[in-house]
Amino acid sequence: MFDDLNDLYQQVILDHCKKPRNFHEMPQATCSAQGHNPLCGDQLKLFLAMDGDTIKDASFVGSGCCISKASASLLTAFAKGKTKADVEKMFTQVHDMVMTGKFTGDVGKLAVFAGVHKYPARVKCAILAWHAVMGALKGDAGSVTTESEQI
Repeated sequence: MFDDLNDLYQQVILDHCKKPRNFHEMPQATCSAQGHNPLCGDQLKLFLAMDGDTIKDASFVGSGCCISKASASLLTAFAKGKTKADVEKMFTQVHDMVMTGKFTGDVGKLAVFAGVHKYPARVKCAILAWHAVMGALKGDAGSVTTESEQI
């Protein structure tokens, strides 16, 4: 059973890597942030279109490893229609999950990243888009990095 679950998770990550959802620039974005993971070379720019505290649309562009692209793809799909508070709460859950492999609450499809904790060099890849969305939500249009991430 566990191997079947791992295979399914790997398939989901590969699918989102090869065909990332919401992979385009968003000229009408109300906020954005750049993300950089120097360890792996991942680079992305995340765009949000906000209506008050609600994320109406989310997209990203950039290049990086499969885990980084899949994470940004799943994040942008998750974020649409969510409030700033929803995304901040999920950031904490996803961060804890990629660090420990354990999750609390319903993380939905984001559970595919639970196994990343076994590969410390990939933790920063999985969490990069999440740092970028947090930067965008805080109005930090500059660049966020995974350098401060303690593994």
